[in-house]
Amino acid sequence: MVPEQTTPYVELGGAEGIRRLVHRFYTLMDTLPEAWDVRQMHPEDLSGSEEKLFKYLSGWLGGPPLFEQEFGHPRLRARHLPFSIASAERDQWLMCMHQAFDECVPDGPLRERLWGAIEGLADHMRNRAEPS
Repeated sequence: MVPEQTTPYVELGGAEGIRRLVHRFYTLMDTLPEAWDVRQMHPEDLSGSEEKLFKYLSGWLGGPPLFEQEFGHPRLRARHLPFSIASAERDQWLMCMHQAFDECVPDGPLRERLWGAIEGLADHMRNRAEPS
């Protein structure tokens, strides 16, 4: 018998664990003055953004592909093209996500693996030249 493969989604506590991470991330973005620029790219009410990130991460982490079921292929870079994203905005987003990770994702190999992937994803969203 082949053992079931555990996904990051399961290891992080399924929907509840992902919701906790995403909620903490958006709470930080909404309250940290250092995240002001990236916060301004979002609507006043963050609940829709929070729900979309939850759905995206659900599938990205090996759980139900909720985002794709509702919106189709994520095409993340294309979806972010309307927003001016350089290193400063990426770094603000990563700062909030890093703190949320520190609080919601247990330390260990999974966290290291996921953090590397998150950094790569955030870096890929940059779509404008750095200011001179």
